[in-house]
Amino acid sequence: MKKTTWAMLALVAVAAAWGGAFVTMKDAIAREPFYDFLATRFLIATVLMVLAKPRVFKSIDRDLLRKGIVLGLLLGFGYITQTIGLQVTTAAITGFITGLYVICTPVLAWLLFGHRPSGRIVIGVILATVALGFISINNFAIEVGQIWVIGCAVLFAAHIVGLGVWSPGKDTYALTVVQLGTVGIVCTLGALLDPEHPGYQPPMDGGVWFAVLFCAVFATAVAFWVQTWAQSMFDSSRVAIILTLEVLFTALLAVGVGQETLATKTIIGGALMVVAMLVVEWPSRNNDVTTIEIFEPFEH
Repeated sequence: MKKTTWAMLALVAVAAAWGGAFVTMKDAIAREPFYDFLATRFLIATVLMVLAKPRVFKSIDRDLLRKGIVLGLLLGFGYITQTIGLQVTTAAITGFITGLYVICTPVLAWLLFGHRPSGRIVIGVILATVALGFISINNFAIEVGQIWVIGCAVLFAAHIVGLGVWSPGKDTYALTVVQLGTVGIVCTLGALLDPEHPGYQPPMDGGVWFAVLFCAVFATAVAFWVQTWAQSMFDSSRVAIILTLEVLFTALLAVGVGQETLATKTIIGGALMVVAMLVVEWPSRNNDVTTIEIFEPFEH
C-alpha cells in the first residue's frame, strides 16, 4: 500500500483510540477532577515518549520549539474550554459541537492560508456534520454555555490546520513531545488554580490509574504522534473528516460496554460518516487524493 494509505488507516486508528478513551474516561472523571486527570495523562505521555527516545531533545531547535508550544497551547486550551462547556451542557451536545471542527478546519485553512477546499471536501464536510447530528443530538436547545464548546471546536480546528502547515519537514516525534509537554503544563496550571479542587490530586485508585495509563499511551503519546506524522502528508480538512470517526467509535464502544443502547439514528449517522470519508478518500482518474490535489489551485 502507498504511504498515504497507511497514514489514512493510522488516522482511523487514532479516531478509534480517542473513542475508546472517551468511554474509558467516563467513570474515571467522575472520581478525579478533570484538570488533574488531563495533567497526569499528558505529563505521563510526554515522559514515556522522552524515555522511549532520549535523544529527541537534539532534534528540538528554536523554530520547532516555538511552533510546538503554539500547537500545544491550542490543544490544551481546547481541552479546557471543552471541559467548561461540558459542565453546563450535555455530553451529547458537547460532543456534537466539538465535532464541528470538521467545518471550522477548512474555513480556517482558507481564511489563514488561502487553501480553498475542493468540492469533494465540501461534500465530505456536509455529510460528516449531518452524521454528527444523527449520532449526538437528542434534544437540542441553545445555551449560553455552549459558546465555550464552540471555542473548543475552533481551537481544535486551529490545531489541525497548524499541524498541516507546520509538520511537513519537521521531526514529527520531537514536535509531538513539545506539544504534549505544553498541554501537560497548561493542564497542571489549571489543576493548581482550580477553585473547586485547588492543588494537584493524583489518581485515587486502580480504576482511575488504568484510565489514565490507557489514555496516556494509546490516546495521547501514540495517537498524537500518528496525527502529527500523518499531517505531514495530508491537508488539514481531510484529516478533520477522518478524525470525526471518533464520535462513531465512541458510540459503538459505549454500546459494546453497555453505557448506551444502539439506536437507528446511530446506525444512520455511522453510515453517513463512512460515506463522508469515502467521498474524500476514494481515488479518481484525475485525483489520487494527495495533499495538494484535493485543494483548488491558489496563489502562494
